[in-house]
Amino acid sequence: MAIINLKGKKALITGGSRGIGRATASFLAGAGAEVAIHYRNNHQAAMEARREIEARGGKCLVVQADITSQKKVDRMVTACLQAWGTIDILINNAGIWTYGEMGSMTEKIWQETMAINLDGVFYVTNAVVPVMKKNKRGWIVNVASTAAIRGEAFYSHYAASKGALVALTKSLAVELAPYNILVNSVAPGWVDTDMNARVFTDPGFKEQIRQSIPLKRIPGPEDVAGPILFLVSDLARHITGETLNVNGGAVLVGG
Repeated sequence: MAIINLKGKKALITGGSRGIGRATASFLAGAGAEVAIHYRNNHQAAMEARREIEARGGKCLVVQADITSQKKVDRMVTACLQAWGTIDILINNAGIWTYGEMGSMTEKIWQETMAINLDGVFYVTNAVVPVMKKNKRGWIVNVASTAAIRGEAFYSHYAASKGALVALTKSLAVELAPYNILVNSVAPGWVDTDMNARVFTDPGFKEQIRQSIPLKRIPGPEDVAGPILFLVSDLARHITGETLNVNGGAVLVGG
């Protein structure tokens, strides 16, 4: 028997069509869970992810929603419940990372980041938690960032949104513990995904980043998906309210 067995569990992954979300959907499906891949715009990528999972014998739904809209989130969650009857695992992964220098940052940039990275997490979590409470079990993992732990110059709006996720994780862990709902977060450092493609087009900068990481490698999304899989498994049944830093030793401070 596999050490991690999620057979029978239903998992919703926001931002599941690419990067960390896509790798997480693949890992959870590989462990036996049925997964729902959420996407906002890229239907083709979501369907490709679904085909990959189904080709390996997994079961996968594809759901679309703008998570900055509570009504659209509610419709997405309802679609999952109509298909499954329940949701056991929620991975709040959808997010954006944009440049913003304080003093010249526009209100639009600030609000867009908060709407997706924070409000979206609230809307999805708020819609899913009643189901988990009814079942008296559940697993929630929020994808934060090392920026939440140490801050990040010129990306203060991003760091603020991810710092709020860490605080939300701790608060909900205590609030939902009586219902046997575990709430944790992961805080990746640099990851080689589409989100970082823009800055990684400069080979010199990418090498500078690699050299700044003690393990001397820029991880792929699967390096974050693995810890997420651990946190929703029985191996982590006594862990809640924690932030697991996944950064190759680049930021050695607690969350």
